[in-house]
Amino acid sequence: MSNPPLSLRLLGQTGLGVTPICFGTSPLASMEKLYGYAVDEELAVATVLAAFESSINFIDTSNGYGEDGTAERRIGEAIRRAGGLPAQVVLATKVDPDPHTGDFSGDRVRASLEESMERLGTDRIPLLHLHDPERISFEEGVAPAGPVEALVDLRDRGLVEHLGVAGGPVGLLQRYLDTGEFEVVLSHNRYTLLDRSADALFRSAADRGFGVLNAAPYGGGMLSKGPGVHQRYAYGTRDDQIPQAALAMEAVCLRYGVPLAAAALQFSLRSEVITSTVVGISSPRRFAQTLHLATVEIPDDLWSELELHVPPRELWLD
Repeated sequence: MSNPPLSLRLLGQTGLGVTPICFGTSPLASMEKLYGYAVDEELAVATVLAAFESSINFIDTSNGYGEDGTAERRIGEAIRRAGGLPAQVVLATKVDPDPHTGDFSGDRVRASLEESMERLGTDRIPLLHLHDPERISFEEGVAPAGPVEALVDLRDRGLVEHLGVAGGPVGLLQRYLDTGEFEVVLSHNRYTLLDRSADALFRSAADRGFGVLNAAPYGGGMLSKGPGVHQRYAYGTRDDQIPQAALAMEAVCLRYGVPLAAAALQFSLRSEVITSTVVGISSPRRFAQTLHLATVEIPDDLWSELELHVPPRELWLD
């Protein structure tokens, strides 16, 4: 890797200094149907408290992680137990549609932020993302009284310091970046050993001075637990060539004595255009495990062999 795993990097032009590994908190919401396991309240709070003690200074969450904002509520409880958010921690959250009606209007964006701040116990958010805007049309997103207009207003009022857009489809994310209102872009499952959909978006964004966040480097579990254990990629069933490619990559890693998860994580960390990689962490011990994976020695020849097994472009997410 070209950089020590925890040296601070500037997040685009925001002025925020963040570690190359970001603590992703969606597993703390105990979304068993999505991840296949539950996380109880005390374990979740202990995990956040462990994050505060770790060398990772960047935490990513969302209004919509879990029923009634479970992840945010648990983070808020940890903040209270810690006597406040540690000064070094950069906390990012996301606005989401109304979970019952699907409303994603400007008014809903304001309500979403208000809910988040109440759960987290904070009166200002350093980084706020428009989350999964693919749930509405781009035209609705940028319409008068729509979510983008509301986000800009929240920033102008000082409730939010910086705006990002976080989602999946790279073409749509590019359209939001082109509005000129966002400083950070986050995409998930689209820059991994198995999928390079976001490569052009990330490179273009970095060239223009945006902060670039890559989430889900393990593809939702296939590249951490192994394709023999976890058959789904990006939380769904994909073409058989995807797990087959993962099995081939796992075999290559085995020959070199390198964990597949280490290669998957470092594939993202070694990119010169990605500011921080968002890794879901669900227990205190996972911090040490993640930091270990980030420092495993990986020879250049391994990277060359892994490239031989990348699935064809038509199988990437978008």
